[in-house]
Amino acid sequence: MALERDLQTDPPCHPRALTGITDCLTRNGFDEAKCTRYVDALYECCQAFYKKNSDEATTVSCPKASLLRLKMEQREKAKQ
Repeated sequence: MALERDLQTDPPCHPRALTGITDCLTRNGFDEAKCTRYVDALYECCQAFYKKNSDEATTVSCPKASLLRLKMEQREKAKQ
């Protein structure tokens, strides 16, 4: 997945949200633990989206910037 390409889609980061996470969850009985790489990829895209456009920017594919940061922090702590 090319980050720049996914940032250019309309809406931004949508391919990672739709084809990545949704397809993985469907294939794996909605077990998020089996789809962590897709969630991480979406969050990477969303983080780049907010860095490029500001925390006030919006896209249906991403949580609000403050929630995204919280989720990324929680995921990082869970890895430790």
